[in-house]
Amino acid sequence: MDWVKIIHLLCVLGWMTGIFAVPRGLIYWKREHAALGVMGPAGDFTFRLYRFAAGLGVIALITGLWLAWVWWNFAAWTVLKLVLVLVIAAHYVWTGLLVRDAMRGRFGHGETWYRVFNEVSVLVVIAVLWVVVVKPF
Repeated sequence: MDWVKIIHLLCVLGWMTGIFAVPRGLIYWKREHAALGVMGPAGDFTFRLYRFAAGLGVIALITGLWLAWVWWNFAAWTVLKLVLVLVIAAHYVWTGLLVRDAMRGRFGHGETWYRVFNEVSVLVVIAVLWVVVVKPF
């Protein structure tokens, strides 16, 4: 059981890296695309980071649900955590759509929008951490 927790935490850390870095990478990718007219190293790295972190996110979700199921720990705080994690997952899917558009050379937003979009995920992650540490219900 401890190994499942370790794998879960490791994958959560990797997924969070992607959640925080990919929107920022889109800013540098947009600048690079404006200068070169094609996808360069920043775009390639951002795409690869998104794809890698997505896989870690799937493993994190599966192991987290498995742990909750085994412990039958669906207390109110756990349900709230799951809802918040689903919000983060939806944000990451939206990030993937932005990456897909960038692969096609379309950057539909300005740098400020990407920065704010990035910070939304930080706020939700803070909420998740608060729920896990405080267990308010």
